[in-house]
Amino acid sequence: MSAETLAPAKVNLFLHVGPPEPDGFHPICSWMTFADVGDRVSAYEADALEVKVSGPFALALAREADNLVLRAAHALLERAKGPTRPFGLMLEKALPVAAGLGGGSSDAGAALRLLRRALDVDLSDPDLEALAAGLGSDGAACLWARPVIAEGRGERLSPAPATPPLDAVLVNPGVPVPTGQVYARLDALKGWGPAERPPLPETLEDAAEAAGFLSLMRNDLETAAVEIAPEVGDALDFLRAEPETLLARMSGSGGTCFALCASDYEAETLAERIEALRPAWWVRRTRLGAPQL
Repeated sequence: MSAETLAPAKVNLFLHVGPPEPDGFHPICSWMTFADVGDRVSAYEADALEVKVSGPFALALAREADNLVLRAAHALLERAKGPTRPFGLMLEKALPVAAGLGGGSSDAGAALRLLRRALDVDLSDPDLEALAAGLGSDGAACLWARPVIAEGRGERLSPAPATPPLDAVLVNPGVPVPTGQVYARLDALKGWGPAERPPLPETLEDAAEAAGFLSLMRNDLETAAVEIAPEVGDALDFLRAEPETLLARMSGSGGTCFALCASDYEAETLAERIEALRPAWWVRRTRLGAPQL
């Protein structure tokens, strides 16, 4: 057995968060799209189930004995009909951890897709989606890595407005921003907004039109994240001051930020400048949309 797939970075083009419900969960409405950069998950023959982690951010997961890739593998095996060949999984961790990019959920989705194919498990798409949703709020969206509008707790998905691929630059200032801390600070600030679905266009013709529409939206977690990690605010200020940036915003609960650009040329120019001026930051030029998995 030898197979691999991309676990693409998830980017929230907007993220509206409502006040907490009685159980403590916050309803959301978010446009989630996916980058053509991310982690990679591969499967190989092994004597027993194991998950190995490599890559530049592997150390951040070194203390996790039960990461989402392993949980995804166990969940799929529990639903498999009949015995399967023993296997191991390799996670190449190329995305920063606690970065607002849905890395864990995307890794889990990649493992589910990969193992269903590699092990020839008789499991329908809806069944696979249910497994992914059970692994986290972003799980269902990250399984297929297609642009969606996510509502409720992230489990209600519908198609996002049609756009061409959007050239962008992802920037992480190198500071982990734990989601739980951000939501706790959001609650302390009472920084929620309406989480009802806003009026959405069916189509946005180009990056400038997309940026114009998105400028009317927001990320309700941004203020809380910047209070916890001021470096995120520094990254946003930097991006918003650059001439190539059409729109800059934080993704998810932080601390990765993105800049939308008019074309690949502008994105490459911006990325090269950031790398020269902020060599300690993680910087990736990318295209947002539905990457090849």
